[in-house]
Parts: sequence; C-alpha cells; structure tokens
Amino acid sequence: MNITLPDGSVRSYEGGQVTPAEVAASIGKGLAKAALAAKVDGRLVDLSHGIKQDAEIAIVTWDSTEGHEVFWHTSTHIMAQAVKRLFPDAQLTVGPTLDEGYFYDIDTPRTLTPEDVEKIEAEMKKIVDADFPIERKELSREDAIAYFTSIGELYKVEIIKDLPEDEVISAYTQGEFTDLCYGPHLPSTGKLKAWKITNIAGAYWRGDQNNKQLQRLYGVSYPSQKELDQYIFRIEEAKKRDHRRLGKELGLFSLREESPAIPFWLPKGRVLWNTLRDWSYKTQLRLGYQEINTPQVLKVDLFHQSGHYDFYKENMYFMNQDGTEYGLKPMNCPAHCLVFSEGVHSYRDLPIRYSEYERLHRWEYSGAVHGLMRVRGLCQDDAHLFCTEDQIESEIMGVLKLLEQTYTTLGLKFKVKLSTRPEEFMGDIELWNKAEATLERTLNDIKADWVLNPGDGAFYGPKLDFDVTDSLGRTWQCATLQLDFQLPLRFNLSYVDRDGSQKAPIIIHRAIFGSIERFIGILIEHFAGAFPTWLAPEQVRILAIADRHVEFAEQVKEKLLDYEVRATVDSDHEKIGYKIRNGQLQKVPYMLVVGDREAETNSVSVRSREAGDLGSKSVDDFVADILQEIKEKRLSQSHLQATEA
Repeated sequence: MNITLPDGSVRSYEGGQVTPAEVAASIGKGLAKAALAAKVDGRLVDLSHGIKQDAEIAIVTWDSTEGHEVFWHTSTHIMAQAVKRLFPDAQLTVGPTLDEGYFYDIDTPRTLTPEDVEKIEAEMKKIVDADFPIERKELSREDAIAYFTSIGELYKVEIIKDLPEDEVISAYTQGEFTDLCYGPHLPSTGKLKAWKITNIAGAYWRGDQNNKQLQRLYGVSYPSQKELDQYIFRIEEAKKRDHRRLGKELGLFSLREESPAIPFWLPKGRVLWNTLRDWSYKTQLRLGYQEINTPQVLKVDLFHQSGHYDFYKENMYFMNQDGTEYGLKPMNCPAHCLVFSEGVHSYRDLPIRYSEYERLHRWEYSGAVHGLMRVRGLCQDDAHLFCTEDQIESEIMGVLKLLEQTYTTLGLKFKVKLSTRPEEFMGDIELWNKAEATLERTLNDIKADWVLNPGDGAFYGPKLDFDVTDSLGRTWQCATLQLDFQLPLRFNLSYVDRDGSQKAPIIIHRAIFGSIERFIGILIEHFAGAFPTWLAPEQVRILAIADRHVEFAEQVKEKLLDYEVRATVDSDHEKIGYKIRNGQLQKVPYMLVVGDREAETNSVSVRSREAGDLGSKSVDDFVADILQEIKEKRLSQSHLQATEA
C-alpha cells in the first residue's frame, strides 16, 4: 500500500497492513522515538492503529497541539490509575485535557489532602517506571456496560448508556487498569517523564449543582523535567502578576460583594481606563468613526427582533415595569441598527462607522466569573461598520491595520482564528456560506496567518477571533470581528444604491480591546503592574527630602500638570529611602528627588523604575524627555525583552 507523508512524498509497504509506529520507524529512529500518535486521513489515532489501504499520514510529536492533547490525555489515565490504587472505592467520571494540562473528576470516599497529592504523584511514578503498554479494545454496548458494572464504575455505565446507538465504544488498558475512552493514547506509560498535580477543587457531576460534588484533580505533565520546571516558573510568575492582587496593591479597582463581578474603579484605575479609552477614541476619530450613545435599558421587543432573546437570553438581565418587559443591553448592535435606521442613506454615505464605549451587562454564573477577566458589567471599545458588499474587504483590512497598530504599541503579539457557523444559528445558510467565504478570501488576499475554528461563530454570523500572547506566553482571546448579513434584514435596514434600488447594508461588528475590563486585567499581568510611562496612572512622583523642599516640589508638579503629565508630591515625614522604596512598590515610572541643591538650580534628581539613578537634570530637560517618551508611547527595555521572548 502507498502511504503519503505531509511533504507529499510516498512510501510503499508490503503486506496486509502497516501501523503508524512502523511508518515512523521506517523514516528514522529519531522520529520513531518522538512519535506519540498519528493522523491518518485527518483522523487522530494510536501508533498501533492498523492501516489497511492507501492513506495520508502525519506522525504526531510533542511539538503540536495534537501531541499535547494525546500526552495529557494519557496522563489523566495514569493519574486515575494511581488514585484507584490508593483509593479502591473511588469512582471515575471524566478526565479531559485543557489548553495546558488536564483534570479528572473523581468520586472519592473522602476529601483529598495535600498529603494525598504527594502519595498520588509517587504512585504515578511507579506506573510510569513500569512502562505498561497501553492497549485499545473496542466493546459492544452490552459488554461495556457489563464490564464497568462489574468493577463498580457506575458513572462510566451512565456515560455509556447516554452514547448514541451507533457510537464506537472503546476502552484502554495499562497494567491492571482499564478506562472507558475514545483515545488515542501514548504507546506506553513510560513516555511520561515529569508531572505534577497542580490543584484539587470541587466539581459537580455533569456541572449540575443538584448532582453529587466530586474531587477535581488538575495536573500537568511534560516529556522532560526541564519543561515542567519552566511551566512551574511561569505559574509562580503568574501568581506574582495576578491582576486581582496587583489591582488591590496599586489601588486600581475593587471587587465587592455589594455588586458581585462588577468592578468598582478606584481613582488610579479610572485614569488607566480613561487613558486607554481616549487613545482608542482619538485613533478611531482619525479613521472616520463616529461616536454615538445608546440607552442601556431597552424594551424586550428589540431583542426579539435582533434574535438575542432566542439565542442569548440566558446571559441577559430583565426587568418588568408597568406591565412592560425591558432588558439591560448585553451588546450594542441592536441599538446601532436603530440609529442607522434614523435617516435615508445613499451608497455615497457608506461606509458608516459607529463606535460606542458605554456599559453592557451580561449574566455570568458565579463559578465562571474571575476578577476582571470575566465580569457581569463591562464596557467594550465597540463599533459597527455599515457598508456595501464591495466595501467588505477594504473595511476588514482597515480593522486589521488598526488592530495591529494597537497591539504592537502594547507589545502584544496576536494570531487569527476564523470561527464558522455554530450549531445554533439564525438566518439563511446561503448567506452564512457567503459570509464565511468572504472572510476566508480576505484573509488569504492579505496573506494572513490564520487557523480554522469550526463551529464557534456568533449566532448571526462568522467571525475572526484574535488571540494575543502576553509576556508569559499565555494566550488570551481579545479582539473580534464579525461579518453579519442577518441583522440588516431583521431590522429592514437599507441604503439607496447607484441604480436607485434599495439594498441591505452589511454590518461588520468589531472590538479591538474587547471588554476593556478584561483587557486591563490582561495588561496588568502582561506588564506585571509596571505600565509604560504613557499608560501609567501615576507617571511621576516628586519626593521632597524635607518640609522646606515641599514648595519647590509643588512647583515642579504644577509644571508637569501643565503639560498633562500625571504627577504627585510625596511630602510625608519619612526618610527619602523609605519614599523611594514606596515609589518602587507602586511601580511609578519616574521619581524626582528634590532638596536644597535642586531647589537652588531648578533641577531634579531623576530615578527611573527601569534604570535606577539617572542623575541630575534641569526641570525643563526632564519635562521635554518625558513628553517625548509619552508621545512615542515608548516601551521600556524590559517590556521589549519580554515581548521578544
């Protein structure tokens, strides 16, 4: 049979079948050693999978998303096997992989302790050292139910009974342990080299709080101890950068029980918020955007018309007044459609770009909210572009240019995903196909590096999602661009075309930051609270050595304020070393020490957060330098190094 490899080359093999393991071995020892699984005609399979006809095959190694998935999926089985050895009465439920690592929900006879974690990790080592072969076996529904009933795994029996009648049921065995699983898996347990159980939490069976609470064991594993050590370093660094902790320490925001998951912005945090918003507004103003403002409370009829009531009501807030039902808007698009409908538009008027920065409200379950990253009250740098079909590509390119400029300024790299029609959607499939083809063609025309994200579009149209990578290498989904052929039809929107006919515009929904709250949370962790000077809530702190120097310090502050540089004076009765230390903890970009000499010579002794003591400068020279730095939105050397890394 002929096996086609990813580079297009073809290898021929004699006999009735060949396995991916044999193909890898025929290519080279290095590949055979690195192989974890394989993709045969696009399907992910075990290395022992029998190939009985011509096929396209790609060997899967650690350096791929699929490799991580197979590696971590096998790790869940090893962890579960260790738990069962220590707690024979435990019952297993499900153990999926995550973006980084995995978890297994287990019904244990008692709550697990940190001491238990150490024992489980030690037992995992015994299983890895044994290097058990991992073997797949397909079972009939009856045999699968009988087997898992016989070993007391009743959650597995429930899962099997809920599977479709035509589902292939398989189980994987390693040593004395067998688990229900679709696979694929590593060829043996010995492939693991380093692992760690990272957390234990509670979780309800099938996410239903009416069901029994289980123990959720989170873990991570790697092919080498070095990679695990790097992961642990990133996790520890992430804890130091946790935006919830830094937000409190730096006086940026507060999260209170009086309004769960809706942040209180403190003075410094609001300065940060306003700086981002003003930068965005001024940039968009030059690009022809028009800012509007629409009500937060709207009659529910509007959300029926837009489709949000049918597809999004679970995430909305409602109220009833005088017998009329209202909703707090979760998105701006329905209201923007009303604004567009206010007048008669010609094709010459298009594109029309409306932007809005006002409050939105979305209901999130308590278990889903997290600091600023997932909130119930948010603001988007939201915009809706009403355009003709032949303007779609140029408008998308304009958005991409704006997005690249914004993210590059902040030292953030990004990748693009094309998210297509979800299972639940509204509108005509032909319009969906047209919208998806338009986005794909535009991405290809501009030679963008993109990946397909099937089934994750909005209910009214496909979209481009932009994942940013921060200074710790973590990925966050921020910006989005949605191409919408549906809402203009539902709102009967139109413009007068060249031939005098009425045509429906196309709507491009777009946000660059996404939720400003979430974006600030990401920036806090990306910069570890040490914002670039232009973005820092407090840009300069002037430290008076003694009471007699406060008057001069106030004069320097007033001059900086005249140039809109955010400056404060520390006139506390503390030693200068203490004041410097406090400024460092507050991550102020510049501290200016003033004493007798500085007051006499109209100068300041400059301390940089990044470079330390910069010596003496005249007040005018310092003002000129910092204004230039702010104008250029300059990143510090440490920010640039983190971005490059």
